[in-house]
Amino acid sequence: MRRRLFPALAFVAASLATAVSAQDFAPAPAGTYHVDPQHSRLVFQVNHLGFSNYTAFFREFDAELVFDPAQPEAMQLTATVNPASIETHYPDPAVDFNGILAGPEFLDAAAFPEMTFKSTTIHLTGEKMADVTGDLTMHGVTAPITLQVTFNGGYAGFELDPAPRIGFSAKGSLMRSAYGMGYGIPAPGTTMGVGDEVTFLIETELLNPAAAKPAP
Repeated sequence: MRRRLFPALAFVAASLATAVSAQDFAPAPAGTYHVDPQHSRLVFQVNHLGFSNYTAFFREFDAELVFDPAQPEAMQLTATVNPASIETHYPDPAVDFNGILAGPEFLDAAAFPEMTFKSTTIHLTGEKMADVTGDLTMHGVTAPITLQVTFNGGYAGFELDPAPRIGFSAKGSLMRSAYGMGYGIPAPGTTMGVGDEVTFLIETELLNPAAAKPAP
């Protein structure tokens, strides 16, 4: 089975690479783009006991970007995250650690079932970099945060991927106590516990299906 499968996969990959490299891609057009969940991840880290940065992610989130490469500072970004979708891959099946973090001592997803972000200003800091400031609502509290965002590029689509596609990397941080989640603090200097500062990383691609190229 392996002897048949691997050559077939190699042939598909080579064919795709040949097709892609042969394209003279047009840049991604202005329009409304939505997250491609197959190529997106929202990861966060928090200091644990001063020994490590505990890392987890959210399985369910979405975003809408009104994209205009000619006027990047006029773009608008909104995003939503399902706090109940937190994923830790905690190895002990007897402990529902996802449920603990989504529970009343932390995110309290039952009482606050959605986290939202809405941009207010975009300030260019480089040719493909910007600070995106907006209002984050989490755990019943709304406060401003700033994301450091890098535009990784995009294209208008082609036969094998007909919808316009764009990609971004982003990072930022927040103090969870500012959102009413003080359980377990301190950490850094420590008397053990879990840190207040939460850092997060976003890797995402977004699509504009409405502007997909028609099949030939």
